[in-house]
Amino acid sequence: MNPSVSHSVDGDGVGWIVFDDPAVRANVFNPPTQVALHAALDTLAAAPVRAVVVVSAKERIFIAGADLKWLLAMPSVDAAAECARSGQRLFQRLADFKVPVVCAINGACAGGGYELALACHWRVAGDAAATVIGLPETGIGAIPGWGGGVRLPRLIGAKAAVEHILKGALVPAAEAQRTGMVDELVPVAELKVRAKAAALRLAADRVSARSEPPRADAAFFGELRTATARKTRGREPAPLRAIDAVEQGLALPLAAALELEACLFGEIVAGEVCKNLIHVFFLKEAVKRLTVDAWFPAGAGAAPAPFKKVGVVGAGVMGSGIAQWCAARGHEVVMRDMKPEFVERGLAVIRGVFDEAVARKRMKPEDAAEGLARVRTTTAWDGFGDCDLVVEAIVENVAAKQALFAELSAVVRPDCVLASNTSALPIEELAATAMEPGRTIGIHFFNPVSRMPLIEMVLSPHTTRATAERALAFAKALGKTPVICKSSPGFLVTRVLFFYLNEACRLWEQGAPAEALDAAMRDWGWPMGPMRLIDEVGVDVSDFIYGEMAHYFPRRFEGATVCARMLAAGLKGRKNGASSGFYTYAGHKEAPNPEMTKFAPATSMTLDAAAIADRLMGVMIDEAKRCLAEGVLKSSDDVDFALLMGAGFPAFRGGLMRYAKSIGRE
Repeated sequence: MNPSVSHSVDGDGVGWIVFDDPAVRANVFNPPTQVALHAALDTLAAAPVRAVVVVSAKERIFIAGADLKWLLAMPSVDAAAECARSGQRLFQRLADFKVPVVCAINGACAGGGYELALACHWRVAGDAAATVIGLPETGIGAIPGWGGGVRLPRLIGAKAAVEHILKGALVPAAEAQRTGMVDELVPVAELKVRAKAAALRLAADRVSARSEPPRADAAFFGELRTATARKTRGREPAPLRAIDAVEQGLALPLAAALELEACLFGEIVAGEVCKNLIHVFFLKEAVKRLTVDAWFPAGAGAAPAPFKKVGVVGAGVMGSGIAQWCAARGHEVVMRDMKPEFVERGLAVIRGVFDEAVARKRMKPEDAAEGLARVRTTTAWDGFGDCDLVVEAIVENVAAKQALFAELSAVVRPDCVLASNTSALPIEELAATAMEPGRTIGIHFFNPVSRMPLIEMVLSPHTTRATAERALAFAKALGKTPVICKSSPGFLVTRVLFFYLNEACRLWEQGAPAEALDAAMRDWGWPMGPMRLIDEVGVDVSDFIYGEMAHYFPRRFEGATVCARMLAAGLKGRKNGASSGFYTYAGHKEAPNPEMTKFAPATSMTLDAAAIADRLMGVMIDEAKRCLAEGVLKSSDDVDFALLMGAGFPAFRGGLMRYAKSIGRE
C-alpha cells in the first residue's frame, strides 16, 4: 500500500481517506498518489460505509496540487491532455461515490487539492490562518485541468468562478465560505468531528438542495476576454483559455465540459509559457533554501545571531524606505541624516508608507502605529552604539562612503555589521576605511523598498562567513528574496540593466524614436520600455551609472551622452517630483516630450520591433554571460531570479538565461 494515502472505517461506519506522504512536507498529486487514491476508493466502495471523509494529516497543507515536476516533464499536448483526463476520472469517482463524501480542509488547499474538494459532496474548512483555498493555476501559466474550471462555475456562478481563476491566488477560508467555495467554516480543533457530523447528516438526507448559481451572459465574457487580452498582450495564453473553459463548458453537459477542459489543459501545459512559469516558481522556491555554502568553505557553526536594532544612515528615498520596512517587521530603527529637515522629510515618507499599507488593508492601524514608534531619528550618532547592523544609504560617491565607514567604525560595536545599499560601487572600495572589514557587506535594496522583493547580498573579498550568514538570515526575515553576488561594479542587476538602457539611448541617438523603442520592449514583455524606465529611475541616476560603467569597463562601455545633455537642460525625468524627461507627465498621462527634439539626431532610423528587441536583449544577454564568467553569480538560475525579481524581466519568458538558451545564445 502506498503510505501517501491511507483509508479506514470507524465504528460509526464512516470511511476515512487520509493524505499524508511521509517523504515530503506537502501532499501533492502525482501518478503514485493517484494510484493510491484509486486503491482507497476501491476498498471503501466494497465496504459497508455510511459516508466518507477526506482529510490530510499535514498541519499546514491539505494538498498543494499537482506535482509541478510532473507537469514540467509533460512531453506533448496529448500527454498533458491525458494527464487531465486521468485526474478527472479519479475525481469523478468521488462525485459518483455510492455514499456522501465530505472534504475536511485544514491548511493550503490549492489547485488539484481544491479540485478534489470540488468533486466531493460537501466541503468543511477549518478556521486556521494557514487554511487558504482555490485554483491558482494561471499564476504558473496553466489552467485547472481536473474539473476545477467545470465544477466551480456550477457551484458559485460563472462570474465569480472565472474571476477567481484569473486572479490565480488562494483565498482565506472565511472568504471561501462567504463566496460558497466551501460549505462550512468551523474551529480547526473541531474539524474532524464537524466533518464527520456533516457526512452523517448528508447520509441521512438532511441537507437542503443548493440554489442555482447566477449565470453570466456573453457580454460579460466578451468584455472580460478583451480586458484580459489587453493585459497579457497576447503573450500569456492561460487566462484566455481559462475564460474559454468556463464560458464554453457551461453550455455543455458535464462530461463534454470536462473533455473540453482536458483538451485546453493539454494545449496550455505542453506550451513554452507554462514551462517557463513553472521554472520561475521553482526559482522562487529555491531561494527559501538559499545558504552561503557555495561562497565559503564548509564549516557552518551555530545559527547566526539575528539583527535586532538597525541603524540607517541617509533619510532619502532609499534610506527612509529601508527604515520603514525594517520597523514594520519588528526591528528597532535609528535613522540619521545631516540636517533636521532631511530627517523630517524621511520620517514623513515613512509615515506615508505606513498610511498606505493601512489604506490598502495590508496592515492594521495599530500595527502601523507600533511600527512607526520603532523609528527614532537623529542628526548625530546617538543610538548607533548598540546597533547590530548599520545600512548606509547616502549619495553614490566613493569618497563620501569611505569617510562614512571610517566614522562609523569609531561609533558602533566591534560586532556590528556595516552594510552599504550602493547599487553599483564595489564594496571593498567603499569599506576600505572600515575597521574589521570582514564585517562589511553589500545589502542592496531596490526602489521602492516596500514593493520590490529583491535584495542583492554583495560579498567583498573580506566579508566573513558569519557576516554573510547574518545578512542572509536578515534578508529572509524581512520577507525579501535575496540573491548572493560577488562584489563587482554594478553587481548583477544594475550592470546588466544599465548596459541595456545605455544601448537604448545609443539607438535613440542614432535616430530611433523613444516611443518606438518603448513600444517594442513592452510588446516583447517588459512592463515598461527603456526610455520610460530612465525617466522613472531618474535621468541623473542613469547618467551617473553610465559614468561608473564607463569607468570600470572602459573597453566595452561606450556611454550615451543624451542623459547628460538632458540634465544640463533641466530634464530629470520623474524623480523627486520632476515631470519631464523623454516624456512629459501630467497626472497619469504621459506624452512624448517636444523638448527632446533639440537633442535628437538630424536623421531618423527605422527599426522594426523585432530588430529593436533583438539588439537590446542581445546586449543584456552578453553582459549577463560575462557576469557568470567572472563569477559574479554562481549560476544561470541566479541571473534569471535576480532579473525577474529586481528588474521586472517578463516571467512568461522564464528568465534571461533561459530565454537565451531557447534562442541558442546561452
